[in-house]
Amino acid sequence: MAIKKKNSASTKAHPAPVRVDSTRDLADLQRSVWQLISRPLAPGNRMQKRAADGRATSTVVGEIIKPNDRLTSFERLEIYNRMYWFRVLDSLYEDCPGLRAVLGDKQFMRLIEAYMIKYPSRSFTLRNLPDRLAQFIKEEPRWTRPHAKLCYDLARFEWAQIEVYDGAALPLFTIDDLLDANPEKLRLSLQPYLQLLEVGYPVDDYLITIKKRAALLRGDASNAPTGVSKSRRSRVARPKPGRRQIAVHRFGGIIYFKRLEPAACKVLLAIQAGQPLAQALATGLPRSNQGREAWAIKVQGWFKNWMELGWFCRR
Repeated sequence: MAIKKKNSASTKAHPAPVRVDSTRDLADLQRSVWQLISRPLAPGNRMQKRAADGRATSTVVGEIIKPNDRLTSFERLEIYNRMYWFRVLDSLYEDCPGLRAVLGDKQFMRLIEAYMIKYPSRSFTLRNLPDRLAQFIKEEPRWTRPHAKLCYDLARFEWAQIEVYDGAALPLFTIDDLLDANPEKLRLSLQPYLQLLEVGYPVDDYLITIKKRAALLRGDASNAPTGVSKSRRSRVARPKPGRRQIAVHRFGGIIYFKRLEPAACKVLLAIQAGQPLAQALATGLPRSNQGREAWAIKVQGWFKNWMELGWFCRR
């Protein structure tokens, strides 16, 4: 996990207070330590020699931490600097198996190092680390070339699963909620644990194949003393372009991927955008009068299935 890029972002330095006599002083000290700990590592996975304000890091650290009989002040804080970056990168590594499979470990590590430099963590939890990864890939496709479009879709798809995993479950919308409702004004809401994606690649099939292969490799590694055969170590073939509409949702505590018809996805997206049900149907369904009865039957089937899956919640 070598990190070879220095922080190019301008960071306002927070000098440490000489004494801590108040909660404000303590906050300033915490910001100073955090600024040092969260800086990207230099080549060789070492702490950078210069702090954000241009001073020698050893000088800045010496104002905060005392040395001991084994380590200098710089060496003591470097332990935490390295721990922070290794943990952050390891978390992204685990959260993005699809991106890793497309890029390979080396290119993937370069991607997430650059990403964390431009978009450092702004949350108390590792859970939110990939929340802007798709945005970064779109802004700077050079890190994922020649597979930038595929990687963009995968980053969105893998982040959607994180959102679905611990998304809130609001009170379900039921048939009783339809009583006395005006069909022209009725508005539905979608559960937070439902994510809708329109993508240019079959990322759902690709990720399922990757996870099955990973499970197979784990089984082979534990059961076969001679290791895994070379054929099974080969990469999963990257998917070919093909538009898909995918619902990522949770049911019974398990994450599922469900393919949607394009019209069904448009209807759900219109509902998600706050359109009344009648308008959402008009937005999503073909305008042709031909086969209206067939479409009515199909729409009834969609809504029956979506209600059974618990996708609608009370507004």
